[in-house]
Amino acid sequence: MEAHGRTSTRRALLRSGAYLATAATGLTAAAAATTTAHADDRRRRAAVAYPPTHWIPASTSNYRVSSRPTSYPIDFVVIHVTQETFPDAMKIFQDPAKQVSAHYMVASADGYIGQFVREKDVAWHAGNKDYNNRSIGIEHEGWVDDPKWFTDEMYASSAALTAAVCDRFGIPKTRDHIIGHVEVPGTDHTDPGPLWDWPRYMSLVNKAYAPGTRRTWRRWRA
Repeated sequence: MEAHGRTSTRRALLRSGAYLATAATGLTAAAAATTTAHADDRRRRAAVAYPPTHWIPASTSNYRVSSRPTSYPIDFVVIHVTQETFPDAMKIFQDPAKQVSAHYMVASADGYIGQFVREKDVAWHAGNKDYNNRSIGIEHEGWVDDPKWFTDEMYASSAALTAAVCDRFGIPKTRDHIIGHVEVPGTDHTDPGPLWDWPRYMSLVNKAYAPGTRRTWRRWRA
């Protein structure tokens, strides 16, 4: 995230002798500065900030280094369910023999997000080379037939992440572009399954705004 400098306030301008000497010009400049500040604020609000994420690198044998979106456009977010616990899925991503990875994984209990592959690189998650090239894969801890894993914390955290990814790459926040693994052509997977609440999830994605409060997150260790 880029830091934004503070713009001069009208109170500060009022304190300057130059403003008092050229009131008409100063008022015009202050109005222009206020308009610019409001436009900057609107732009900042239009792009959802990423929720806290933690770097847990996958084995370099389990993804392909790339330079997206220069090498490939990023058009999709693919939603997965691990069919494993978070620690077990993490071990799979770190095992060079497995040949599988995802960009992110979201924990059930508290919405903790681990990042395993950089967004510029191609994670091997979709089972379809074209979709791997053009997507961000997000795994969710749990099992497709057990909805207790799909907690409020998981939905909220994942939705904020998906919204931020969409804003960064200009991906429409629609079901045509935010898809389940089951919807990838040629896949034999069924996740996230019929118990995943798509209407709720898409509503959260489209309402997402960076929270101003700090949260405590677990730190997973290998």
